[in-house]
Amino acid sequence: MQENNFAAYLFHQGTNYHAYEYMGVHRENGRAVFRVWAPNADSISLVGDFNDWNENVCPFEKITDMGIWEASIDEKDVFHDCKYKFAVTRAGVTHYKSDPYAFFAETLSHTASIIPDKGEFKWSDEQWLEHRKSFLPSEKKGIFSAPVNIYEMHLGSWRTRDGKSNVNGDAYLNYREIAHLLTPYLKKMGYTHVEFMPIFEHPFDGSWGYQVCSYFAPTSRFGNPNDFKYLVNTLHREGIGVILDWVPAHFPKDEHGLYEFDGGPLYEYQDPNKMEHKSWGTRCFDVGRNEVQSFLISSAVFWLKEYHIDGLRTDAVASMLYLDYDRRQGEWTPNIYGGNYNLESIAFFKKLNTVVFSEFPDVMMIAEESTAYPMVTGPVCDGGLGFNFKWNMGWANDMFEYLATDPFFRSGNHSKLTFPLVYAYSENFILPISHDEVVHGKKSLIDKMNVPYEQKFPSMRAFLTYMMTTPGKKMLFMGCEYGQFREWDYQNQLEWFMTDFEKHDLLQYFVAELNHFYIENKQLWEIDFSWEGFSWINADDKDANVISYKRKALDGSELVIVVNFANCEHPKYPVKSDCDLKTVFSTEEARFGGTEQRKQTYKCRENQIKLNLKPLSAVILKPISRKEKQCTRKKNA
Repeated sequence: MQENNFAAYLFHQGTNYHAYEYMGVHRENGRAVFRVWAPNADSISLVGDFNDWNENVCPFEKITDMGIWEASIDEKDVFHDCKYKFAVTRAGVTHYKSDPYAFFAETLSHTASIIPDKGEFKWSDEQWLEHRKSFLPSEKKGIFSAPVNIYEMHLGSWRTRDGKSNVNGDAYLNYREIAHLLTPYLKKMGYTHVEFMPIFEHPFDGSWGYQVCSYFAPTSRFGNPNDFKYLVNTLHREGIGVILDWVPAHFPKDEHGLYEFDGGPLYEYQDPNKMEHKSWGTRCFDVGRNEVQSFLISSAVFWLKEYHIDGLRTDAVASMLYLDYDRRQGEWTPNIYGGNYNLESIAFFKKLNTVVFSEFPDVMMIAEESTAYPMVTGPVCDGGLGFNFKWNMGWANDMFEYLATDPFFRSGNHSKLTFPLVYAYSENFILPISHDEVVHGKKSLIDKMNVPYEQKFPSMRAFLTYMMTTPGKKMLFMGCEYGQFREWDYQNQLEWFMTDFEKHDLLQYFVAELNHFYIENKQLWEIDFSWEGFSWINADDKDANVISYKRKALDGSELVIVVNFANCEHPKYPVKSDCDLKTVFSTEEARFGGTEQRKQTYKCRENQIKLNLKPLSAVILKPISRKEKQCTRKKNA
């Protein structure tokens, strides 16, 4: 290894967390320098537009014993948007590989890496980044005590050009066009964050972005890297955080990608019992290998630093944690203790989150983890994996099963509403209504409601109010906000025409008002991860299909929530209370399509109030203050 090559040394040690600043292509002293890791290659050549893709013009030199190769050409020969690949030869067989560290890449049927324009993007989101520092966690405060309401979306199908189908990949909007449509929409709808399904370069639309080939390049489907920065910057300037779906679990077997990069397993495990997710047709990262750790952790750091991203949702964590994940007996090997935990993955996640939070203490690291693995959001110093949030997929599954039950039989499934509170504080949960739940015959969210058509809309209003008022941060997938009946289809834009129909238009308006109510009422988010912020009033009225509970803020103020999941009215329904209450939000308000013309006040008598609960409805009430009582008395005097 060359003397003083500290970046290469750290890379091989698994501790170069900014490896993208060294690997790939960089302009250095008038030269364009290319570096790639391929320890088992016999030779490598640089091919591209600049040399007519000739393998004999620009050979690489191996500069470290552990497999970093380097080549360079005159910087003047590298023109704007120049395309290139690495011709990697082993045992007489040559494979043309794209650059694992490329910042820009071709897409769909074209697979070359691209040298991006030297022009720097001028950020103007300083105010947002300064505000984000208030998210710093301190004794469960910061982001934990802030409103978090996420809009999950797929960039290619949210809107398309002129509403056309993207079957041929020719109807995508540009990142900049999306910025000017999406930002005001999210502001109007009351979302605090947007979560993009994977935008890293991927060759196949049907993977939804989850089969990534370029971990440092935003997909060219929607423009160049500066265009994507423009989208993030625009969202930030309007106070909207950006979360990216990040995929460290696996990668596809496309010839030009990471698959058997130097003629055999390199980024993937060599052990056939760990190498592949057969049902997905993908290879699993060998996260026990130092250079792979440098690669993946650098990818996470890259998006947080270079693109000002506010959080990463880590996909398929369970598939990495368990050696027997989606494997039959005999297809996996127990760990050294005889168990099914992948000890290398556990160590990797601890290392990843330690590194990320040491450099970016105010971001979100979210785990999509579908099992009861302990302490996913526990601190690393206490033995946890170190994420600060986890999707509560158990809550989602219970709710969908409950909503799919005919109201006449819901009493038998009442525990689906209440059981999630048993473990609600075991992790820092996000309540996810995600893309996975509105495809493949699972039905759209509104179509999951097992009630007649006319009742699906009040049922949606009641469920979403329950979701927004129960402990945990929130996430809703695009299209659910106005009740799209068709399942999500990645090739076609959402059915926005449905908002021309009154019921869907009113549902969209309701969701916006509910979202803003959530943001404006700290009782719904200041204490999300402790019993101090929640208490049951009545969890056991299964015969009426009604639940009631309180949400509390740090200052002790309260909101009372009552949800009726029955498709019948409950007149004079008793709710325990030690004070008078007034309605502050109701799903049955006339402005949402209900029948209530004005908000109600309720006198407390014998430690209870009595509500007229409409079918499939929810009401949020607030104690009447002493000052309000005095004003009412003076007004009536």
